[in-house]
Amino acid sequence: MTRRIHLTYSTGVVLLAIARGHRYGFEIMDASGLPDGTVYPALRRLEEAGLLESSWEDEAEAIAQGRPPRRYYRLTAAGDAALSSALERYHGLARVFPAEGEA
Repeated sequence: MTRRIHLTYSTGVVLLAIARGHRYGFEIMDASGLPDGTVYPALRRLEEAGLLESSWEDEAEAIAQGRPPRRYYRLTAAGDAALSSALERYHGLARVFPAEGEA
C-alpha cells in the first residue's frame, strides 16, 4: 500500500543515511544519532509510502554471527526523488552524512 508522507528533517536524515550506505535500523541509529523511536517508525512510514524497499537477510547467516536477522533497506526511485527534495528543503542535511570525498 502506497501513501503520501510529509518529509520532515528526521525522515530526510533516514533517507540520506540509507543513500550513504547505512542499510539497517541499528546502523542508521548509530550513524545518525536518532533514537529507535524515530528511526523505526520512519522506516515503516517510508516503506509504506513506496520510498523504500526492504528485505530480510538470510537467517542462517545471522545465526552464524550470533544475532537476529537484519532487515535491509534501499531507496526506490521515488525515495531518491524524495531525498533530492529533502536536500533542497533542509540545506544543512547534506552535512549530516557527507558524500565520499566531501568533508
